[in-house]
Amino acid sequence: MNHPENTDVASVMKAAQDNLWLHFTRHSAHEGAEVPMIVRGEGAYIYDVHGKRYLDGLAGLFVVQAGHGRSELAEAAAKQAQELAFFPLWSYAHPKAAELARRLAEQTPGDLNRVFFTTGGGEAVETAWKLAKQYFKITGRPLKHKVISRQIAYHGTPQGALSITGIPAFKQMFEPLVPGSVRVPNTNHYRADEITGVPGMTPEQYGYWAAERVARAIEMEGPDTVAAVFVEPVQNAGGCFPPPPGYFRRLREICDQYDVLLVSDEVICAFGRLGTMFGGQKFDYVPDIITCAKGMTSGYSPIGAMIASERLFEPFKNGTEMFAHGYTFGGHPVSSAVALANLDLFEREDLLGHVTRNEPVFRATLERLLDLPIVGDVRGSGYFWGIELVKDRATKETFSLEESERLIRGFLSSALYEAGLYCRADDRGDPVIQLAPPLICGPREFDEIESILRSVLTEAWNRL
Repeated sequence: MNHPENTDVASVMKAAQDNLWLHFTRHSAHEGAEVPMIVRGEGAYIYDVHGKRYLDGLAGLFVVQAGHGRSELAEAAAKQAQELAFFPLWSYAHPKAAELARRLAEQTPGDLNRVFFTTGGGEAVETAWKLAKQYFKITGRPLKHKVISRQIAYHGTPQGALSITGIPAFKQMFEPLVPGSVRVPNTNHYRADEITGVPGMTPEQYGYWAAERVARAIEMEGPDTVAAVFVEPVQNAGGCFPPPPGYFRRLREICDQYDVLLVSDEVICAFGRLGTMFGGQKFDYVPDIITCAKGMTSGYSPIGAMIASERLFEPFKNGTEMFAHGYTFGGHPVSSAVALANLDLFEREDLLGHVTRNEPVFRATLERLLDLPIVGDVRGSGYFWGIELVKDRATKETFSLEESERLIRGFLSSALYEAGLYCRADDRGDPVIQLAPPLICGPREFDEIESILRSVLTEAWNRL
């Protein structure tokens, strides 16, 4: 184990300041202050370079399903690296990738049996869009290339995936992006009145309305030009929007009606996050493609995948047709071995059952926060929850840009961290605190999360 005393703290901290370019980070925030430095993890907890302990309320980044410090996953990596550290999947195979593909195919719904490995989620989304375009070209519908996705949805950072992403602020600096992406409303029922302009819709009515917006968008663009709809089972950005009842049933009908592929982006929602192996299983729909990554190895080694239905692979079986796409490290032998060990661990410890049994407890614990005036909505599924913060609970009035800046960036993120909870306070959309702890957590950790949130949110309200 790497303890702080074994680290040359000053030199590492200086390297972080001088040489490391952090992701999605305002570096000005660390000017004159040290970059938070995490050195060790154990179970649901992480430790910083000074030895302070924090509850990992975000499983790293919706990733560390089985918890930190699992030696069996580290050992699987070491063993595979000694045997075969690297070989590409370009016209060759290796046993661990083949085994993992079979194992995933056994767990997926319907006939999603073809597994195309990537190294992460954005690449899996990129792969799905490219496959959709090529599939329709080689089956005689060459105009079908556009994709539909939802407002404020995050689908990754590559140029194609970023085009599908529905967060304008993340895209502006990189435009022009890949053309052909169209946006529809998301499933935030808490904000349904203002999204629809029709007050008082039930969740069912809103689910039907939101699905119908996809049909309208397909008709507006022309069904012969639309290739796919990309949706997460529970939308992450904006703060955890579960689908209203009936939403996915209607969406599946619409995609079938217009011959449009339904892509379930499960980079966050697969591998137990919702209590099912794949997110679509929680809401009873079978997509044409699943994109996944994060939890496949519990983060112990990078890997992602696009899993496609047999029908989409069919045109590539014969003749000279080839999907001219790939990644050097896609399906990496070490990552594949770790993923297999991780799936073994899921079975041995019944992590899916554990999440399903504890979901009501987690929900009830977080709902205790609804007595705070700053908490407007608590929503989510499985071990994936969002708490939306408001200025006025009765009117659901949200914060101004200046207040949001002061509250989220200026106070909440660092205050929660200082109080011993690593999670995310986010304002893509409305101000939200996101929680997605490791799947090994239970009532004790839920209570700790609630108690830290209660004290910090009370302080945040007083500061307003």
